[in-house]
Amino acid sequence: MKEVVIALIGNPNTGKSTIFNALTGLRQHVGNWPGVTVEKKEGELEHKGIKFKVVDLPGVYGLTAYSIDEKIARNFIVQEKPKVVVDIIDASNLERNLYLALQLLEIGANVVIALNKIDIAEEKGYNVNPEKLEELLGVPVVPTIASKGEGIDKLKERIAKSLDRKPPIVEYPNFEPYIKKLIKVLEKDEKLTRQYNLRWLAIKLLEEDNDVRAIIEKSKVRDDVLKTLIDVFNDLHKKYGDIELALADERYRIISEIAKKAVTKKEERITFTEMLDEVFTHKYLGIPVFFSLMWMAFKFTFDVSAPFSDIIDAFFGWLGDAVGSGIGNDALASLLRDGIIAGLGSVLVFLPPIAFLFLVFSWLEDSGYMARAAFVMDRVMHRFGLHGKSVVPMIMGFGCNVPAIMATRTLEDEKDRILTILINPLMSCSARLPVYALFAGAFFMGREGTVITSMYILGILLALILAWLVRRFIFKGQPSHFVMELPPYNKPNWRTIFGVTWTRTEKFLKKAGTIIFATMIIVWLLSVTGPSGYLGSNALESGELLAKSWVATIGRALEPIFKPFGWDWKAGVALFFGFLAKEVVVGTMGILYGVGEESLPYALASSSAFTPVTAFAFMAFVLIYVPCVATIGVIKQEAGTKWALFALLYELLLAYLVALVIVLIGGALL
Repeated sequence: MKEVVIALIGNPNTGKSTIFNALTGLRQHVGNWPGVTVEKKEGELEHKGIKFKVVDLPGVYGLTAYSIDEKIARNFIVQEKPKVVVDIIDASNLERNLYLALQLLEIGANVVIALNKIDIAEEKGYNVNPEKLEELLGVPVVPTIASKGEGIDKLKERIAKSLDRKPPIVEYPNFEPYIKKLIKVLEKDEKLTRQYNLRWLAIKLLEEDNDVRAIIEKSKVRDDVLKTLIDVFNDLHKKYGDIELALADERYRIISEIAKKAVTKKEERITFTEMLDEVFTHKYLGIPVFFSLMWMAFKFTFDVSAPFSDIIDAFFGWLGDAVGSGIGNDALASLLRDGIIAGLGSVLVFLPPIAFLFLVFSWLEDSGYMARAAFVMDRVMHRFGLHGKSVVPMIMGFGCNVPAIMATRTLEDEKDRILTILINPLMSCSARLPVYALFAGAFFMGREGTVITSMYILGILLALILAWLVRRFIFKGQPSHFVMELPPYNKPNWRTIFGVTWTRTEKFLKKAGTIIFATMIIVWLLSVTGPSGYLGSNALESGELLAKSWVATIGRALEPIFKPFGWDWKAGVALFFGFLAKEVVVGTMGILYGVGEESLPYALASSSAFTPVTAFAFMAFVLIYVPCVATIGVIKQEAGTKWALFALLYELLLAYLVALVIVLIGGALL
């Protein structure tokens, strides 16, 4: 079977991921691009005896290589030379999307255009003629509505037919003499001719592209090219001043001419998106709506997931009893029952709320609301010294702090980027949700949603205060203003939503099967052994025996630190092991209290270790102190050792201070 590589590219919010999923189905895998931690998605498609390897390139607005995403996309097309590049274009925003299409044609890519969201274009009053657009651009154009699966089969057909098509040349009349003059010099280097599109090299030289300049530095025609460039620049600077800006204007002039011929505008009408934005982006209503939706998300998550958690409770309870009673060796039976099954069960019981939380956030993202959330919160962020782009990594932090910190690479200013990295751990990731759910269920029954939401709000408030302090005393000055695109609201595509939910939930399951699994065995081993040797499985049921274990030794060493909060040594041990991964806190407590996941809330509520006030303080401490060892690692990777140590120190001190304030104020009021 013939195998070929094709690539998908497009501006953000054009439906690229939906088309990728429609083309590849479940035959896809996720990795990282070489040398960077940007996600790389690949899939497979078979059509008419041809096996296509489909590479989903990052969403970009252009190929200027100013950002990591742009550099990845451009390098792949230039170096890997995919047989076809499918450019997904938003029909309702044609002119801006065509800018990327022209840059692809400059490279010499074999472009097929998926003209997506034609239904939204019609709703806005635009009638885009695909046949006319195809004639003007000289490339295949396939109208699609990816959210409904319309046009996907036709797109596959056009891709297969376009494999050996010669791409057209886009000419820029005002620059053609200069482009041809440079090509004449470049073509003297056979190596350049074989590896690159000379027309693209010439255009990029005019734009003073650093990467292309580096390529020319290694060429045997370097001196001739530089000499020619001096003459060309002298002429162009006299005519246009800023050559890069003049080239951009030339592209938009051509795009404008294409749009005039391919698009007809109907009467003006208020769209569904504009009506919703009157409320969701309102100056005064926007923020209350945002917090209301967050509260509803957590309320839905907790209430709907409860029956599924009960089923997992019952299963692990039965499995532990069955395994424990069927094995004669006490140590082995205890390892399996009390260490592995009870420990993992205590964590996996929170799989349903985590999965439902991911489901809700995926729905909000796919519907288009999350972009509005970033826009609405930008006004608040700026007052506290944060760049508008900081909002996106902060919202991502609700899922996981590690990729959220990596996402700060989109901030151009180094101070803005480091500030966003430092406050991101205060965004409550999904790993902390099991702890919240456990303590809210044990001490705040009937008010779980409100209490859990308060943790997220507390994290946001602390992040804003910290950002203001850092901006005022360390990174002095004002952040730049935020410019972002608000995509139209979409009818949620459940296939995409469930796909994203599963991908994120799968990461939690892998974590449960590795870090959490190993930690639970360590906690069990330290609980049933001590300085005197093996204490027996009864140590998990006998407080007297457990007090002789290694884990109690660790706990007693930490107990003076947490004594002002009224927590016992078991809480200290749970926090100690929670440094590795927050989910471990729940599993550790399950082992230390000698109960299964079903009985753990009741064991906590009936113990004298916590009151509602100290339980709330414990939740706040878990929110603020080090999210996990992986987060500290990625801060070191992205910002350096100095800032990783700073983050570690401030998180521990702030967690202690906030928990102490909660205990003191709560004790005084109650």
